[in-house]
Amino acid sequence: MVLYQFEDRNPIIGKDTYVADSAEVIGDVIIGDECYIGPGAKIRGDYGTIRIGNRTSIQENSVIHVRVDETCEIGNNVTVGHGAIIHGSLIHNNIIIGMGAVTADKSIVNEWSIVGAGALIPENKEFKPNSLILGVPAKAIREVSEKHKLMISYSADLYADLAKRYLKGISKIETME
Repeated sequence: MVLYQFEDRNPIIGKDTYVADSAEVIGDVIIGDECYIGPGAKIRGDYGTIRIGNRTSIQENSVIHVRVDETCEIGNNVTVGHGAIIHGSLIHNNIIIGMGAVTADKSIVNEWSIVGAGALIPENKEFKPNSLILGVPAKAIREVSEKHKLMISYSADLYADLAKRYLKGISKIETME
């Protein structure tokens, strides 16, 4: 795990949270309990504040950042897919942000929603709870189903468990050349 103090700002990592060796967590960042922070993830609280709730996964090569003196919040039980960018947004509890999706400054995604892979949520856009959000620019196309909600919960459980498993031990394998 690579944690960086920036000026007087220090990251805080919660209990049973796994942060990959190649992830970078910089400055004013608080990450909750039982989170998974994947390889290559960049979480930069250098200009502003970043808060990540419990049982949230920030997967490989995702970027989380925020404007000067502002706050980016990601709630509990959120799955941020591979290569997603969360910039100065408010992401409530129980949400999936798909692979490669982008949420721009001051956008809000409310509870029990899914943002599809590759979607682009523009600045200042807010979506109601239970929204299935797709496209460029992103639009709510319908409400999520009960099956979707089970998928959101399953994903949070899966990555909270994976964090604990990684913390028990992960070993680099040396190969012969």
